[in-house]
Amino acid sequence: MSGHSKWASIKHKKAATDAKRGRVFTRIIKELAVAARMGGGDPDANPRLRKAIADAKAANMPADNIKRAIMKGTGQLEGVSYEEISYEGYGPGGVAVYIEALTDNKNRTVSELRHIFSKHGGNLGESGSVAWMFQRKGYIVVEKARASEEQLLSIILDAGAEDLKEDGSNYEIFTTPEDYEAVDQALKENNIEPAASSVGMVPNNYVKLEGKQAEQCLKLMDALEDHDDAQNVWANFDIDEDEIAKYSG
Repeated sequence: MSGHSKWASIKHKKAATDAKRGRVFTRIIKELAVAARMGGGDPDANPRLRKAIADAKAANMPADNIKRAIMKGTGQLEGVSYEEISYEGYGPGGVAVYIEALTDNKNRTVSELRHIFSKHGGNLGESGSVAWMFQRKGYIVVEKARASEEQLLSIILDAGAEDLKEDGSNYEIFTTPEDYEAVDQALKENNIEPAASSVGMVPNNYVKLEGKQAEQCLKLMDALEDHDDAQNVWANFDIDEDEIAKYSG
């Protein structure tokens, strides 16, 4: 059990309740603008924009802010142009880290991320250095108290999920990126609210960490998550749930 579901749910709750509301809003506004620029401003025809709008509403972002961000993305309003870029590196104990970022200044972003890695016992790597250790998948976390394994399997397999695994006090559900939205929606239609839900980079294998290395790794994750340009951070650490709860955040 990797404890990843615990970490993912903590991140999800933190994003929804973060006192640094401006930082959360900035991250979502960037995603709204880029999603609209790449796939158009109609959420019915743009799954990425649909997900960004759902995240914005979950964070209690005002409707006017959402509308303006989309209009900036489609060019109806003037705004900053952000570039999508990924960064890869290694954390304590050789943990692989994959970062998805949106930036208007690549030189600044790479310099700041390199400093964060160095400060927390890791190092920024070259493009392609760790991406091969991950697969892009839909990833949904459901707390065991929310539903039985039998109930979940009945719902998610009909909706197109690939797999369900136990992870401590949670279930992890995996889908293809294409089937993610249908599975996520099927759960919600059955009154099962996920503890975390996204399309992202899921590790093929894990590196076990304990004690000081576990603490150092989680501090690195928090620092990367808090960077203004980092949209998503993924890593292949294997840390017990109790240590994640103790050290995360």
